[in-house]
Amino acid sequence: MQKKLNILQLCIKPPYPPVDGGTLAMNSVTQGLGAEGHRVSVLTVYSDKHPLSPEATDKGIKGVYIDLRPKIPGAVAAMLSGESYHVRRYRSRNFADTLVQTLRQETFDIIHIESIFLTDYLPLIRQHSNAPVVLRAHNVEHLIWQRAASTCRNPFKRRYLKHLALTLRAYELSHVAEYDAVVCITQNDANYFADHGCPAKKISVIPFGITPEPLEHIDPEPATLFHIGSMDWAPNIEGIDWLLNQVWPAIKAASPQARLYIAGRHMPERLLNLEADGVTVVGEVADAMYFIASKQINIVPLLNGSGLRVKIIEAMSAGKTVISTTIGAQGILCTDGVDILIADTPEQFAQQVKRCLDNPQFCQTIGHNAYNLVATQYDNRQLASRLANLYHTLLLKTQPDTQ
Repeated sequence: MQKKLNILQLCIKPPYPPVDGGTLAMNSVTQGLGAEGHRVSVLTVYSDKHPLSPEATDKGIKGVYIDLRPKIPGAVAAMLSGESYHVRRYRSRNFADTLVQTLRQETFDIIHIESIFLTDYLPLIRQHSNAPVVLRAHNVEHLIWQRAASTCRNPFKRRYLKHLALTLRAYELSHVAEYDAVVCITQNDANYFADHGCPAKKISVIPFGITPEPLEHIDPEPATLFHIGSMDWAPNIEGIDWLLNQVWPAIKAASPQARLYIAGRHMPERLLNLEADGVTVVGEVADAMYFIASKQINIVPLLNGSGLRVKIIEAMSAGKTVISTTIGAQGILCTDGVDILIADTPEQFAQQVKRCLDNPQFCQTIGHNAYNLVATQYDNRQLASRLANLYHTLLLKTQPDTQ
């Protein structure tokens, strides 16, 4: 029988309450390993955008405030030095001191880091702990900024975004191999790191997990589409603008009865005040799963991104039909026309929506298959067990033989 592990999880924002894709993914590790009997201590950065809630502290989550607001002096200094401004923003003496204090107070079997942005603390961890250090790569971070730069129309902003992408790329690809193991959420990301210098033997693929739970039966509002996602993530805003300006008119022309609901945290005022035929912008919702259950079809109009879209897995776990771009669905072990519907143009979105609304049985079948996909491939209990097995393998490799 494997021993129960003592794990330190380092996060770039509070993983509880799980209010967006990133926090859902981090919380799934905390909860999944805890359910397996392992002890997980959480030390997190928190900021003005992502504060540390009383609910988080009640769960024993320890947080250190870092002012992550973009500042011109810091951005200029990073540009002149050629370093990544993304990483620079997470450097904090207070966080470093708290981390050292935590490592001195307790011996951990594994240090689990949830973002490449905390890699500057790796030498400090090595100095004060002999535990293997694991990076969980939610995305290939620089690819998001690289794609954002390629689609930006403002020449000055595009040049700066390109600079951010290039410096982050240099940092990410030069440091990822310093970890004892890298856990990618998708095979695409694992392949990318392996192709760019990270030893393949260090890389594993363990996707985001969710615990499928029966939902109270709710009859969804007829002919309703929905999108839910945190609007402080640039690709979500880009996708929603495309949805409203190009995709929605095509959908409405093909299916006049359709209604669209848009939900998410940090909704911009311009969207909250939007007046568009058939569109309701609800902003943040108190219960995301209830909102999902009350609508019919999940629309995912992402044009940019890396990693895996947690909100798609969440919608699938509720048995919803998902219509997504190829980029939105990347990394998910899904099949177009079986458990998801793919659309990459406004016309394709309109066709897929019309197909679902005109044929409810087809729509239900896609949603049913989506639920089965989550239950078999993304059950957090199974994935947490795989992660724990990886930890034990690392310990066998890195700890000296005492016999």
